[in-house]
Amino acid sequence: MAPHTRKTERFHHDHHTNRPGSAVNALLPAAETIAKHLIARHETIATAESSTGGLIAAALLAVPGASAYFLGGAVVYTELARAALLGIGDAEMQGLRSATETYALLLARRVRGRHEAVWGVGETGATGPTGNRHGDPAGHTCIAIAGPTERAITLRTGNPGRCQNMEAFATRALELLGEIIPSA
Repeated sequence: MAPHTRKTERFHHDHHTNRPGSAVNALLPAAETIAKHLIARHETIATAESSTGGLIAAALLAVPGASAYFLGGAVVYTELARAALLGIGDAEMQGLRSATETYALLLARRVRGRHEAVWGVGETGATGPTGNRHGDPAGHTCIAIAGPTERAITLRTGNPGRCQNMEAFATRALELLGEIIPSA
């Protein structure tokens, strides 16, 4: 192929929903509300996600003008990613396990600090169709917000559906941000 010749790639619809971008579209209204608050307050945010696979960041980035508030994010799905992206090693994990509120708060604090953001989001859980190695069932996640106000919650959907849980976890994370940021 000549250097200036382009190959056109075909877009494939999501076969689970038959709508392109459906998960991000569903999250967009909450992300837009958060974006308005962050922009009005000149505040910034960074994310560290595990079982949501970057959906929280994707929703925040889907809002036009995201560069005014979004500093970065990491998908921290493995121990290697946790160490490489957030600098959390085995020593810090002593007596701690993933998929807990304490661990979610560690992720939120670390991503916030590494990006020098006002707000950090941490998410860790088990999307399904089975639970995790710690015994948490599919549909279990812990979400934490670190910033001027800190909060961590546990959500259990009772659903083994992986994609549905990813969206439910991201939805709840954005709802939590929407509750905390305006009141901080």
